[in-house]
Amino acid sequence: MAGKRKNNPAGSTNSYRGDVLRVLGALKVATADQIQRIGAPHLTFRHADKPTPSKHKQARTASHTGALSDMRKHGLSENGGSTETGDSLRNLTLKGLEAASYELQRPVTEMGSTARGAGSSGASHPMAVNETVIALLRPKPNMARLADDPAAVREAAQAAVDGPDGIGTIASYWTEVPLPATGTWNTPGKGGAQADLVLTAPQDGVPLLFIEVDNCHETAEELAAKLEKYARFFRRKVKDTDGRERPMWRTRWSAPATWSGDATYPPVLLVFNRIGERNPNRTIPRLMDLTRHLWQGQREEGFHDYDGRIPIIATGLKNLSQHGPTDPVFLRFGRDHMEPLREAIGNPRREAAEARARKEIARAQEEHRAKVQRAAQEQAAKQAVEREARRPVCAGCGAKFTDERWRAAQATDWGTPKDSHPQLCDGCKQTAAAAAASPAAGTPEGQEPGHREVGPHDSRWRVQRPVDGAWGVTRPEPEQESAVPERKANGWLSRLRR
Repeated sequence: MAGKRKNNPAGSTNSYRGDVLRVLGALKVATADQIQRIGAPHLTFRHADKPTPSKHKQARTASHTGALSDMRKHGLSENGGSTETGDSLRNLTLKGLEAASYELQRPVTEMGSTARGAGSSGASHPMAVNETVIALLRPKPNMARLADDPAAVREAAQAAVDGPDGIGTIASYWTEVPLPATGTWNTPGKGGAQADLVLTAPQDGVPLLFIEVDNCHETAEELAAKLEKYARFFRRKVKDTDGRERPMWRTRWSAPATWSGDATYPPVLLVFNRIGERNPNRTIPRLMDLTRHLWQGQREEGFHDYDGRIPIIATGLKNLSQHGPTDPVFLRFGRDHMEPLREAIGNPRREAAEARARKEIARAQEEHRAKVQRAAQEQAAKQAVEREARRPVCAGCGAKFTDERWRAAQATDWGTPKDSHPQLCDGCKQTAAAAAASPAAGTPEGQEPGHREVGPHDSRWRVQRPVDGAWGVTRPEPEQESAVPERKANGWLSRLRR
């Protein structure tokens, strides 16, 4: 056949073999239909013109069936029996698990077992686990790979793209994960549990979620015993690489210190697939009573505190498949209403209460800042008024000093000369300084400073005004001259003259 190669006689491509490795590496066992729906969901919308559903299924899974055939020839995969509906089960060999570890970027030691023999009894439980993964994952078709398909095909695929989002990628899911209450991760001891699924998708708001799938064969007491094993594992502490004791689950998975404000254990989701004789509507209330000590919180003002408790959530596989994780199809134990998954594993009431508290604190802080600011403004205004009242006034012109003049008049720093006229403003100071620099400005020319001119103002002179209008001066009367005291003859000057 043209296009076939010696290494891959079934004509498979690397992309389809990669789909097989990633899906079987995570789920351990699956059908070609499940591999196609997860790895290449765009193929689901092709071949819609086939006459029967079986023909349509055969056409859309042909590429992955060919990849499985080629991988089987290379010793990477093998047939693992069949489901109750007759679909062939496929699983990886040890060599295939090693190859899958590169695709999933996981250590080989964490890849788990080959799931050989899972199909010996129809694999109803593994199939329910796989359908739970598909319901949570909700794979979206790649529209670029349908660019050449008919309009009806693209419209149907676009409707799936526009639908509710899922959680994580296939690499976000782990199956058959041991939770050792004793022993180690690789060699768990007795008394522990094994999680059907572990979901780690912090990018989608679900950092860590343990999932148990029940086909409604187990009683409430059996499920309660399993949850007790979960609690025992969560409480177990071991020494970490830094020598400090930590919860064992934190040495393998990263998770926040608190979940929506609660220091809880990781949440556990119970998915009920109604194919057994047990009615989950009666099982769940009984299970709530048996596990109340594990999940019941303490009432606070406006919310419950779930510190040290396990968030236990329940849903049905049918509702989960139809609506997905973003619709309110999840019931958390202790609550009376259905919620989306993210709200169910968290504590929305506590988040709202803490948000209100933060808002109230922020408002109080803002009011305090405004009060302090107003007080500071009032104090600054009062100080400004008091300072203005102390502002000096010029002794010459009566004008108030400017700030610069006030500072200069008060200069007392070392090396700063004392102001010469501290009581005067700048203008009056300049006038006074100019007058002091010219002391003889008002003395007539040719007259010595200190000489007193005798004139009409002297009372010893008699002023006469001639006819021609000129002022005249007459000498004092003799009796006035005699009024001048005589110098003593026996003074020191007279002695020198002798």
